[in-house]
Amino acid sequence: MASHLKSMLLPNGRTELCNSVLPALLDCISDIAKSLRESQHVSQAGTTNAFGDSQLNVDIAAENLIRTALAKCPSVLTASSEEEPVERPASDGRTVDDVSPTSEKYTVAFDPLDGSSIIAPNWTVGTIIGIWDGASAIHQQPSEKQIGAVLGIYGPRTTAIIALRVPGSEPCCLEIGVGGSGTQDHQVIRSNVQLADPPFTTRYFAPANLRAAAESENYMRLITKYMEKKYTLRYSGGLVPDVVHALVKGHGVYLSPVTGASEAKLRRLYELFPIALIVECAGGKAIDPVDGEDILSRPLENCDETAGLVCGTAEEVDIAKSALLHA
Repeated sequence: MASHLKSMLLPNGRTELCNSVLPALLDCISDIAKSLRESQHVSQAGTTNAFGDSQLNVDIAAENLIRTALAKCPSVLTASSEEEPVERPASDGRTVDDVSPTSEKYTVAFDPLDGSSIIAPNWTVGTIIGIWDGASAIHQQPSEKQIGAVLGIYGPRTTAIIALRVPGSEPCCLEIGVGGSGTQDHQVIRSNVQLADPPFTTRYFAPANLRAAAESENYMRLITKYMEKKYTLRYSGGLVPDVVHALVKGHGVYLSPVTGASEAKLRRLYELFPIALIVECAGGKAIDPVDGEDILSRPLENCDETAGLVCGTAEEVDIAKSALLHA
């Protein structure tokens, strides 16, 4: 794995990203997997995050592990998370002035444990991470400044999807098998994760926020169309496993629409931006179902913004866009 990352990143001067940030995050994903295996009880921690969501004991454990890992990366200046959506120094006392003007500088935005509603029944959950050039993701162009994303997947195996879109190099997406003994135990499973081109032998759909079909005729018609055309339903209730399913199978569309009664819940910075980068680097599309704009087209004004999502195979996203935006 290390040699693969070096071949992609070192020619572009991304020494810290290659040798420090990504290895630290993969090791952290291994640590979170271990923490989950040892957490026999999933329970309310008695606290809420800044969005008002109740926190679980495993949410807090994952948050702390990632914060600890980032504090050891000199090039990571700031970090924020869904549990604490404020950009602050990744390590106490570390500032922009502590880094050479020519050195790499990153901010990391993450959802430490996505899938709180399905973790108690022991379903697959994940970690979502976005890596940005510079000391802030606020007011930055996501399509240019978010240069990396990582999904950690905690299921029967622990794996990770890494997407990189570093200026001066071709976008790439790869799958890593995450070992339990540090960086040397991680292995490249697929060096080039790509959604397939048509024709498709099987078509998959994952309709999140399905209750919104009772409020939106367009969404109801789209769901009915999928069933009439005999698409295969693959929906777990978790954003990470449902998107990764499409990346593994080579086809799929994930839908989380927004209606007047069903407000947007997905966090742009902590969930949508990293997912969109991964899907795009795999040859797919990710759009906002309200206006059809690319998820990565609009800068962030503050850390707590939310939106809906349609992502997956480009052809399927176009079909869903037309159906959902049709008057």
